[in-house]
Amino acid sequence: MTLREDLIAYKERWKAVAEIEQKELRETTMAQKWQQLNAIIALAIRLGIFTPDPSEAEVYLRWAKLKEIEIKK
Repeated sequence: MTLREDLIAYKERWKAVAEIEQKELRETTMAQKWQQLNAIIALAIRLGIFTPDPSEAEVYLRWAKLKEIEIKK
C-alpha cells in the first residue's frame, strides 16, 4: 500500500468507529444514562473535584413542598 492508501484506510476505520459509537449512544436507554451520570458524579465527589452545594437541598425541599401542595388541590 502507498502512504495515500494507508491514510485513506486509516480515516475510513475511524469513520466506522465513530458511526458505531453514535449508534451505541442512540441505543443507550435513559436509565443507563442516569446510572452513568450518577457514577461520574460519585467519582468526582470521591476525588474531591466536586462538592455538592448545600443550598441545592433547600431547592429540592421547596419543590417537594410545592408538589405536595399541588397534589392536595
